[in-house]
Amino acid sequence: MLIHSASQVLTLAGGPQRGAMLGQLGLIEHGAIAIEDGRILAVGPSDELRAAYSHLPQLDAGGRAALPGFVDPHTHVIWAGDRAGEFEARLEGKTYLEILAGGGGILSTVRATRAASEAELAGQTRARLRRMLAHGTTTIEAKTGYGLDKATELKMLAVLLALAEEGPWDLALTYLAAHAIPPEYREQPDDYVAQVCAEWLPELKDWWAQQAGERGLPYVDVFCETGAFTLAQSERILAAAKALGFPIKIHSDEFDNLGGTRMAAELGAASADHLVAASEADIRALAESDTVAVALPGTPFGLATGQYAPARQILAAGGLLALASDLNPGTSWCENMQMALALACRYMQLTPGQAIAAATINAAAAIGMANTVGSLEVGKQGDVVLLDCDDYRQLGYRYGTNLVHSVIKRGQVVFSAADPEANLNGN
Repeated sequence: MLIHSASQVLTLAGGPQRGAMLGQLGLIEHGAIAIEDGRILAVGPSDELRAAYSHLPQLDAGGRAALPGFVDPHTHVIWAGDRAGEFEARLEGKTYLEILAGGGGILSTVRATRAASEAELAGQTRARLRRMLAHGTTTIEAKTGYGLDKATELKMLAVLLALAEEGPWDLALTYLAAHAIPPEYREQPDDYVAQVCAEWLPELKDWWAQQAGERGLPYVDVFCETGAFTLAQSERILAAAKALGFPIKIHSDEFDNLGGTRMAAELGAASADHLVAASEADIRALAESDTVAVALPGTPFGLATGQYAPARQILAAGGLLALASDLNPGTSWCENMQMALALACRYMQLTPGQAIAAATINAAAAIGMANTVGSLEVGKQGDVVLLDCDDYRQLGYRYGTNLVHSVIKRGQVVFSAADPEANLNGN
């Protein structure tokens, strides 16, 4: 198709944006995007592209702003059940770590997810993916981590692989068996770590080769935090994963500064995520590496802590900053990346342009996909969002509503606000 007559086309061209460069939008006024066979042929002024590509089916943007589909590089999108009761308990004064220590938190979702069938997990997850797509997210990182036993973790991966084939979204998959200490190993956490390293990861690699075809290996992630995995345990898991050829990620410095961020940078992790308690040394380590700092503003908002990732310091040091939703049942049930942008503007002092870059091209870098998605450049996937407004700065400025008019994935309209129910039901 040829998408033409956009008030603004935000190309985000030029690759991931580090430090003070964040927010380079590559804006084309009165722009157009030509797409064929799912890939971008050209981006430029509408008049020029309409003349050059008149043979393509036309989609009139009607003076709306166009930008790359959002990339959400940190989600726990697959789970069963909910934790509304836990939300109420936090409002009554209990902390997240207190709830976790009492068998709630992650562990309550683990019980529900272990009990769910693959069909039940697929149905609940598919509904969330469709809502994400309707809010403009076209590429999604999806973690396991609510199984905490070998069978359920693989069950979750099997469901995610099936949903990835189903599309129209792209899914980048992550194995997070080290999300929490399972109840069976509460008194022997080192035994659990040893089992993950010695048995589960090698078996995962063999299982993946049989089940995933030519897909690259999934990321291996670990939650390095008080009440979860220590720095030494986290390093053991990530080093074992890396030795087997898995790319790696880390949850670090969400509540306490344990050193996980620096370790991740030293190990060459694709990203270090959360970072609320990151130190100056952590920030310097990130800036000196290619590890992407992924901020999750929905999580402190959901927990009402008032403490957010130090985005301005990360940028001042020259780091790569990305945004994600942290979609999960306990602290951030938010399928709308537009809300993540709005929070980042208010509480992390990003401009709308910086937030958009962090949620597109830099987010793609956090999952190793910056060569295919995250910007509107020749040869990349034709993943485009048309906003129901003519100025990109409405993103971040407005919140609590869906500003998406249309979503185009690989050159096909997969969501239109003109008929949202039909889209969400997959019709």
